[in-house]
Amino acid sequence: MIGEAAGLMGVRAPDGVLIRRLTDEADMLAAARMADEVFGGPGIAETLAHDLARRIAAGDPLEMWAAEADGHIVSAGRIDPIPGTDVAGIRGGATRPEYRGRGIYRALTSARVESVMRHGVRYIHSDSTEDSRPILERSGLVKVSETTPWTWTR
Repeated sequence: MIGEAAGLMGVRAPDGVLIRRLTDEADMLAAARMADEVFGGPGIAETLAHDLARRIAAGDPLEMWAAEADGHIVSAGRIDPIPGTDVAGIRGGATRPEYRGRGIYRALTSARVESVMRHGVRYIHSDSTEDSRPILERSGLVKVSETTPWTWTR
């Protein structure tokens, strides 16, 4: 999917939900573990969190964000600006099933997009799941292709 970033802006978190940018590896690990639970594996939370923290420390412009409610991370995702372009990808969006339907994912996506738009991003692309696709379509993104996710193991 791809579209104008501006269509994803302006969504505020529901009462009782805090959306924030994650800056330390422990928070990234908690977010990655939540995503592993939501997606049913593949159990790569430690590797993913370490890789994201390493990339951010090395100056990669990616950002990791989370929504917290009831003292726990209930939704998380990252945004990866593509250097030298006005495009960023939204990645890894996951929301616990019991927190869906409240606008948390939309608010989390809005916060991610608003952050990178300050750095010149104009377009957003996403390899979204069928759960996220309708939300992104309502915000103006257009489906342009299909992807088949897989995990390669050696």
